[in-house]
Amino acid sequence: MDVGLYGGRRYRSLDYMLKERFGEKLYKISLNGGMTCPNRDGRLSEAGCIFCGESGSGDFAAPLTADMNSQIEEAKKLVSRKYKGDRFIAYFQAYTNTYAPVSYLRELFMSVATRGDIAALSIATRPDCLGRAVTELLRELNSMKPVWVELGLQTTNERTARMINRGYDLSCYYEAVRALRNVGVEIVTHMMIGLPHETHEDILETARYIGETADGVKLQLLHVLRNTRLEEMYRNGEFDVLTRDEYIEIVCDIISIMPRNVTIHRLTGDGNPQELVAPLWSLKKLDVLNGINHRLKERGIKQGGIL
Repeated sequence: MDVGLYGGRRYRSLDYMLKERFGEKLYKISLNGGMTCPNRDGRLSEAGCIFCGESGSGDFAAPLTADMNSQIEEAKKLVSRKYKGDRFIAYFQAYTNTYAPVSYLRELFMSVATRGDIAALSIATRPDCLGRAVTELLRELNSMKPVWVELGLQTTNERTARMINRGYDLSCYYEAVRALRNVGVEIVTHMMIGLPHETHEDILETARYIGETADGVKLQLLHVLRNTRLEEMYRNGEFDVLTRDEYIEIVCDIISIMPRNVTIHRLTGDGNPQELVAPLWSLKKLDVLNGINHRLKERGIKQGGIL
């Protein structure tokens, strides 16, 4: 064990942050708020981002029901075999979770925030779906329970952003960050590693920018999913996916430049095995995580620099 680091790890993990803040490990339960996305319903586009599957990043969310309490109880049952605690993080995961009238959002989020078994709310959304009324609601919620807003930036490279059909530019993300800072909620930014034609320096530039603007980061390996535009590009030979070793090296480099106060909420994501086309090595998530930790130690890297 590395004495003096983050609970024996070389980076500030989500588990470390939760124990520091709440005194215990908390488990996320994924909920479905019944929303869609402006990049899919025609407001911006009907195509969506080129990598996004049918579930809108909500593969592990609870089945959609009108009653959030029923969703929460069902989700708690699903995790009961691996988590014995009695407090949870409510994670609104699928699609864009502030893309609805504020009256709907208030009823939805308040029904969850007022529960005694919910310790915090994590709300995934887009920077272009955070108007003033929404951010004021987030301020109110944050006075009741900690609120984290997860923003799907993916990359700071504007050329790549257009190619993946993200639907907003970097200035939109920056303005969303300013608005969220003004109401005091925490920002967790999603970063995708392995996007077509991005260089190593492109990836590190995104990591540096996130380190300057966010409280936390979620790293995600690019997954090629069935029935997406990305799958067409992949099968046409327009780009190559990363190898396991390439991904591990990139993650280690990101950790080395990430400011020490930024929480790394995720080192890699889960892919639905029924939908995943490539890279298939990513299905062995524990092997990837062990590989990252081993390589950090081998290279003498800790978050924010070298040991």
